[in-house]
Amino acid sequence: MNDFKTLQLLDKFQFIFVKMGIDYDIMRKILHIKLTMDERKVPTLFNQAANKKKQDKKYGYIKSLWIYTLFGLVLIPLIGFGQNYLFQMSIAYAMIIFLIMTSMISDFSSVLLDVRDRSILSTKPIATKTVNAAKFMHIFIYLAYLTIALTTIPLLVGLFTQGIIFFILTAFELVLINIFIVVLTAILYIVILRFFDGEKLKDLINYVQIGLSLVLMIGYQVLIRSFEFVNFDVVVAFHWWSIFLIPMWFAAPYELLLNGDNSLFTVLYCIFAIVIPIVSIGLYVKLVPTFERNLQKLLNTSKSKKAKKNQLKEFLLKFICRTNEERAFYRFASLMMKQEREFKLKVYPSLGFSFIIPFIFMFTMRSDEVDYSVSMGYLNIYFSMLIIPSAVLMLGHSGKFKAAWIYKIFPIKDYTDLQKGSLKAFLIKLYFPLNIVLSIIFCFIYGTRIIPDLLSVFAASCMYTVICYIGLGSKIPFTKPYDEIGDAQSWKSLLLFIPLGMLAGLHYFMATLPYGSMIYLIALFIINFALWKIVFKRSK
Repeated sequence: MNDFKTLQLLDKFQFIFVKMGIDYDIMRKILHIKLTMDERKVPTLFNQAANKKKQDKKYGYIKSLWIYTLFGLVLIPLIGFGQNYLFQMSIAYAMIIFLIMTSMISDFSSVLLDVRDRSILSTKPIATKTVNAAKFMHIFIYLAYLTIALTTIPLLVGLFTQGIIFFILTAFELVLINIFIVVLTAILYIVILRFFDGEKLKDLINYVQIGLSLVLMIGYQVLIRSFEFVNFDVVVAFHWWSIFLIPMWFAAPYELLLNGDNSLFTVLYCIFAIVIPIVSIGLYVKLVPTFERNLQKLLNTSKSKKAKKNQLKEFLLKFICRTNEERAFYRFASLMMKQEREFKLKVYPSLGFSFIIPFIFMFTMRSDEVDYSVSMGYLNIYFSMLIIPSAVLMLGHSGKFKAAWIYKIFPIKDYTDLQKGSLKAFLIKLYFPLNIVLSIIFCFIYGTRIIPDLLSVFAASCMYTVICYIGLGSKIPFTKPYDEIGDAQSWKSLLLFIPLGMLAGLHYFMATLPYGSMIYLIALFIINFALWKIVFKRSK
């Protein structure tokens, strides 16, 4: 078998593992097998079509890293130029941590929580510490690939513009960041495993992954507000909560070593940047036995739920879905969206982003002199519709797509009711709750005068959902594997932002006319009624 370059490099540091009491030779063999099996693994961000050739899938993860290299170009101004390191490097590390952490939770949580190899390894005379070291290094190797792809070009620019000390310090801190991210995720799961088991545990892990993505995105805004711009100079505004901003920990050593800033907060951040990742490793090692014991709970998948009928819901459902078949498929799609973890992991974070983005744009563009009683900033709510193309695309796919054979035995003439019921389930169960909460908040900010405009957004979202359905192709819901989502579909989703922009622009124009909002609302309801009728016309 061919050896891996990463393992050859790892051999040079085997003394570290030996000192930690790890059987390096066994760990290396386990890693070699895992890396060999991973050669055809394709990460979540780059699922490829199932009909691609075998050789194209080999080293899929490595080949997919070009997109992170493109992301890394954004870091060049922050890393390569300027000497306000606490500001620049905090923003740079926030972006780096976000990308690495999201890759970690989307692609490698399954590795941390994998129990499949226990039946083989647990029967062999292999120490648990060695197995867990192999698991840790397995993840760390791939995160190292990602980090190298993301930071190589900015680091080379930084080497020539900032000097060798800057380069070495950045490389060292990137290693600490990767260690900290892996350990932090593992410790988080250890805590969850301590209190939950079975299906509930898996659901909770799913929600933690989603919540973590949202927290990371919100953290960008909090981080930016830790700095104030005074006469075009960046001034650090320290607050007590600043100590919880992890990117600032790793930015502080630059201020200390390169700018000679030895203030209390800078020194404290430097200590955190070095000590906490190292301490976290020790904490992880101590908690590993508990972690491994509780991993057995993942094997407990027993589940019992009692269905409760709600008369009001049944009445509303009959109003929303006119036929029995449509109501049945509405319930089916609702259960799929609620219970399928892969769907939730792919769609729910976007749902959270869609909730946050209107406020980000609203407060980013705000002025101290804004008069909310006449402002049209409420149209930022259109950004919440960014979720619709990706959600409609995902509705056609499922991790359990092989079960789609059941559609063939249904006594139905066509799948119009299935498609229509599924889209309505998405709108009612996922999008409308988001829209309603946003509408209440926007009414509180801008006043009740915007209610007709919010109803127009509601109608526009229904119409835009059908437009996305047409643009992405009328797939039968939940019948395709996720790895068939290719670049063509992604480009279609991006192109569908054009009609969304047109709807928002038309709304803005109509809102400037007398009674324009009411005219726009009535027109949208009429178009909606006709569009849903035409697109989902049942075959005779």
